[in-house]
Amino acid sequence: MKSLKQQTDAKIAQTRQANPDFMKSVDQIIAQAKSFQLGDDAIGLNQQAPDFELPDPQGTVISSLDLLAKGPLVVTFYRGSWCPYCNLQLRALQARLSEIHALGAELVAISPQVPDESMTKDEISEMDFLVLSDQDAKVASQYGVAWQVPEVLLEHMRVGRKLDLEAINNGNGTVLPIPATFIIDRDGVVNWRYVDVDYRTRSEPDDIINALQKLS
Repeated sequence: MKSLKQQTDAKIAQTRQANPDFMKSVDQIIAQAKSFQLGDDAIGLNQQAPDFELPDPQGTVISSLDLLAKGPLVVTFYRGSWCPYCNLQLRALQARLSEIHALGAELVAISPQVPDESMTKDEISEMDFLVLSDQDAKVASQYGVAWQVPEVLLEHMRVGRKLDLEAINNGNGTVLPIPATFIIDRDGVVNWRYVDVDYRTRSEPDDIINALQKLS
């Protein structure tokens, strides 16, 4: 089975071949974002993670405190069900979900996508972990992983992808989370994290499971 990096690398290569000018622009944007140290404000190891209450696709409000009372949390921020890299990542996590649960942890995936009837029909919402909606990116901001998306990427989404982010995110058309994953222990403290402003790269499920094993 291919690693998540192998899968995302293949997707990057495919997109680069199909749209080299766009991918060159993305490379430049990511390089600039890293030079400005975007993501460095993300909550760090041994810091207290912000509590949150967010709705699932059915509108039920889920509390992080209630979840932590049962065990550690794996909290991953993703851009939305329209993002192919997000789909690769969450499918990879779904494939290892039984191992995550066996270690006493719960997986929570958070995006700005609005929790409405259409969301319940997409692939991500039908996976066996919690999918929550952070429409105004408030929780992403509290975790230090909110990103004001550059116009080049927004234009690509509008024109190239025919995406209406304002509709998808219920009014928030410009702020997306930096893809990031945090492991939070039962005391609400960050035990492990992965943060990278390059939305084409994601944490490996193996690394998450290894961190959970150490925590247990």
